[in-house]
Amino acid sequence: MKPDEMKELAQLLEKVPGLKGIDFKDVKRLAELLRDSPEIGSIELKGLFGTGVVINRVNGFPAMPVTPPMMQMAPPLAPHSPPAAAPGGAVEAPKAAAGAGLKEVRSPMVGTYYASPEPGADAYVKVGSRIAAAQTVCIIEAMKIMNEIEAEFGGVIREVCVEDAQPVEFGQVLFRVDPNG
Repeated sequence: MKPDEMKELAQLLEKVPGLKGIDFKDVKRLAELLRDSPEIGSIELKGLFGTGVVINRVNGFPAMPVTPPMMQMAPPLAPHSPPAAAPGGAVEAPKAAAGAGLKEVRSPMVGTYYASPEPGADAYVKVGSRIAAAQTVCIIEAMKIMNEIEAEFGGVIREVCVEDAQPVEFGQVLFRVDPNG
C-alpha cells in the first residue's frame, strides 16, 4: 500500500462511527502487518452500529477498499418463541395483519432492552399507548450506558415485540405502531 493510499484510508476510517482516533501510523502498521503476515488474508475494523472497513490482500499486497465505509443492516431475526397458549388452553391465532399498515420501531444498537426508566416503574409505553415523534419509548443499555430510544414517528403502539430486560440486536423490531391510530 502506497503512502498516499494509506493517508486516504486513514481519512476514510476517521468517518466511521466508533473508529475515531485512527491515524496514518495506525493504517501504516495495519498495512505492514498484512504485508508481513501471509497467513492473514484480510483485516476487518468494526465501529459502532455495524459500520466498518475491510482491508483485503490482493496479489500478496494489502489493497485499498473499493467502496467507502457504509452502514450494514443486520438480517431480520427469526421469531424467538412459538405463540403462547391463551387462558383456557387455546393457542393464540397468529396476527394475520401484523404488518398491515403498521410501522416498526427498530433497535439502533445491540444491548439490553428496558421498558421502564427504573425497576418497578411504569413502562414508557404499552399496547394501546399513543406516542409522538421524539418521545422516549424504551431504554437500551449498551456498555453500561443507558440510551433512551425515541420514536421516529407518532401513532398508537399495537405490539411490543421484546420482553423487559432481554437482549436485542441492531435492527431488531421493538414495537409495531399504527401511524393512523
